[in-house]
Amino acid sequence: MPGPNFDRSALSTRVTELFRSQVTDGDWPLGSKIPTESELVEWSGAGRNTVREAIASLVQGGILRREQGRGTFVVSTSDLRSSVSRRAAATSRRDSLELRLALDAASARIAAVRRTEADAERLVTLLNERRQAWTGGDARERVRADSALHRAVVGATHNAMLQDVYEGLLGVFEEVQLHDVAGETDALAQLHADLVEAIVDRDPERAAATMSELLQPMIESAEPSDR
Repeated sequence: MPGPNFDRSALSTRVTELFRSQVTDGDWPLGSKIPTESELVEWSGAGRNTVREAIASLVQGGILRREQGRGTFVVSTSDLRSSVSRRAAATSRRDSLELRLALDAASARIAAVRRTEADAERLVTLLNERRQAWTGGDARERVRADSALHRAVVGATHNAMLQDVYEGLLGVFEEVQLHDVAGETDALAQLHADLVEAIVDRDPERAAATMSELLQPMIESAEPSDR
């Protein structure tokens, strides 16, 4: 990537905003590993300590995450997402599930009205991938496949703010869901198929009701103080 015309004496806040723009502009996509510290020093023209401070600021803000032995990764693309994520991480399992139900049910209803043909095709594809994850995937693979389908439902709303909020919560939702994907049988397979069918058929009430039927049992099984 071409380097900016950058004054070496600039404050770390300017470097922080430079790095943040790499995320918000899509140069560092969500989930990607960012360049190494040495590469960032060379690219930005800033000192090593300034680069470290900028990265630390974005880690603290929830935009980046350091992983020991692997590097630093983009885990959020906006301050809204990272703020929501930090708040959700501090709440109970039951509260997280209730919030997910509210968002997912509303998203299913809106998606059934606004979905495009491309959305419908993607939902069917992800439904099949979710089924496959239960035949040989481990718990995290199952959760990732399930999340991909639910994210696609939210994406089919074409509501940018709703998508931002949901992305900020997704990591918390996935950790909570790890409690519910053990065993060889996917007890919710038919309900997920019914959900996709309702959205494809443009039936908002059935879509919302099916989403509620999917999530309500998990809420009922969680104690109010569950973490």
